[in-house]
Amino acid sequence: MSSTRRPLKSLGQNFLVDGNVIDKIIQAADIRPDQPVLEIGPGRGALTQHLAECAGRLVLIEFDHALAAWHADQRKDNPRVTVIDADVLKVDLEALLSETTEKWNVVANLPYNISTEVLFRLYGVHHRLSRMTLMLQKEVGDRLAAPPDCSAYGVTTVLLGLWFDITRAFVVHPGSFHPSPKVDSVVLNFIPRDKPRADVGDEEVFRAVVKSAFSMRRKTLSNCLRSAEFAKQIDCGELLEACGIDGRRRGETLSLEEFALLSRWVADHMPAPSE
Repeated sequence: MSSTRRPLKSLGQNFLVDGNVIDKIIQAADIRPDQPVLEIGPGRGALTQHLAECAGRLVLIEFDHALAAWHADQRKDNPRVTVIDADVLKVDLEALLSETTEKWNVVANLPYNISTEVLFRLYGVHHRLSRMTLMLQKEVGDRLAAPPDCSAYGVTTVLLGLWFDITRAFVVHPGSFHPSPKVDSVVLNFIPRDKPRADVGDEEVFRAVVKSAFSMRRKTLSNCLRSAEFAKQIDCGELLEACGIDGRRRGETLSLEEFALLSRWVADHMPAPSE
């Protein structure tokens, strides 16, 4: 049976088998009966049965074709459950989540090998979400909660922190999975904000500024920004001087508010596109 098939290392599969942890995740997710829920990577369905019972609608995205087929067969008599046999990184999440005006609750035990990419995808649809309860490698979770000027602070910290209030629910140890990973995991709650934590102006510019600042972690902020695409049109020395930020600092020392200041200045001084 597909539900008992051995995990595939190539897909980063570590199946959750601890009933107590499963119950705690469902409790942390705080799902309303009328709410649509998206589960990413349901695997062998440790969370799925509980979600199917309490969600108003449940959509599963499963990359493992055999497990997707098994879930479809198991839920064929439940019209509230939809199974999408696909790579979540290739699914148009905006189109999927816009099928209803209700905001979605996302629940997932994310594969370690794609967790950061999935976080960026979910960041892009924050306006469609009411809540996310995600299990991640603890190292990734620590990054999301990291303060400036430490090694864990990075692009995910800044971008996710703009639109989400992130809190740790609990730590999950390796013995709760099969096979057991070599590291601890952590369950985090993400609550989307009505307004961003800082005024960044143009969000596309903001993302470009943040990513460029962390593009070469051992280099100064001045050098990192000069490697960005916008630096072809913006004088980065003038940018840093106008914002009162020392270009000898490194990207990981900047607060969200300082990144927002840089972003607004870049957006305000970019030449208008030629017609």
